[in-house]
Amino acid sequence: MIRIIDKSKCCGCNACVQRCPKQCISMREDEEGFLYPYVDIPLCVDCGICEKVCPVLNQEEPRKPLQVFAAKNKNEDQRLRSSSGGIFILLAEQTIREGGVVFGARFDKNWEVEHCYAETLEELEPLMRSKYVQSCIGNTYKEAERFLKGGRKVLFVGTSCQIAGLHRFLKRDYDNLFTVDFICHGVPSPGVWRKYLGEIENCIPSRSEGAGKNSVLSFSLKSMPVITGINFREKQLGGYCWKKYGFVVHTKSPSKGDQNTVLLSTIFQENIFMKAFLQNLILRPSCYSCPAKEGRSRSDLTIADFWGIETVFPKFDDDKGVGVVFVHTEKGENVFSSIDVECMDVEFDDAVKSNSSYCKSVSIPIGRVTFWKYYHKGKTIFFSWNKTAMPSLLLRVKIKIRTVTIKCLRSCIK
Repeated sequence: MIRIIDKSKCCGCNACVQRCPKQCISMREDEEGFLYPYVDIPLCVDCGICEKVCPVLNQEEPRKPLQVFAAKNKNEDQRLRSSSGGIFILLAEQTIREGGVVFGARFDKNWEVEHCYAETLEELEPLMRSKYVQSCIGNTYKEAERFLKGGRKVLFVGTSCQIAGLHRFLKRDYDNLFTVDFICHGVPSPGVWRKYLGEIENCIPSRSEGAGKNSVLSFSLKSMPVITGINFREKQLGGYCWKKYGFVVHTKSPSKGDQNTVLLSTIFQENIFMKAFLQNLILRPSCYSCPAKEGRSRSDLTIADFWGIETVFPKFDDDKGVGVVFVHTEKGENVFSSIDVECMDVEFDDAVKSNSSYCKSVSIPIGRVTFWKYYHKGKTIFFSWNKTAMPSLLLRVKIKIRTVTIKCLRSCIK
């Protein structure tokens, strides 16, 4: 029986819920906004299946990739609409054209993130681009299994722990299954994201999100904004670029019916949600000891931004997005070689030099406890984050004393 005593031992992949023969496991959100399995003990027959499909309890051995590439989609429009090098859309379109099904993450009607599947080219657009929130996996493992048993090709894209969970759930290899994960340094809390969205919709911008290009529109209480689009990784199409991407929220005003109004536009380094994410303050506890690094997910391909490409192959970098592709299986080799992509062979060490999250988990930041302390008091995301960046009173006093002492010594010397 699954018993979550240490939350760092659960990645929230949902495999146990979907495989339970008695359907006595459900997912419940905790105080940090993450989902964890809850067992209805009277219904449980203690069959142990939930433990057998858990990717944390059953971790695979690390494996080195067969090949590594720097890659770019030759279709520039697709690449600019993608977060990185536009590799996902090429794999997805090929799967659809071959009569297959593509699983990935999209925003739901409330702009929270969920996994779903697409069967047409038109349905792929919402699955494109990075979404820095842990997705709700739902019953997509069961749905993928149904398509696989029906003979359909399935492309399943997710975080490494989600792909590891899928493979544990399926319990066997399928020739018609192709899995892709991406380098992930951790997944942010859906609860924090939900709160941040509420602060945006209620026009509570942080101090770092309110001037010039980094702008937040103001609305009256009678004309609250309606979010119509969110892009965590806006590039040239939004006036940014690949390495200095923008966080952009589009809206329409109920009173004016504007379809293309920008509610919020900030470079990622100045957006408060992205700060909390990139400083690892709002990650799931399991992300600090990820069970699926170093190829443990058993994915066919691992894709990501090729950070550091400007030092490895500067001529290949046009700041419009370059992907890194780790090929783990023969199936991965065959599929990757069949898509129309511009690529170059890369040494493994060069690829992971600026992409260390392929190999290791991030450390728990010192400010994590402080952030959640104020978050649970109902403070805004900016206030909670700001407290993590503010030195303690004792440290501020020590700094002040040291500064005054140095000034006095300099005065005496003069």
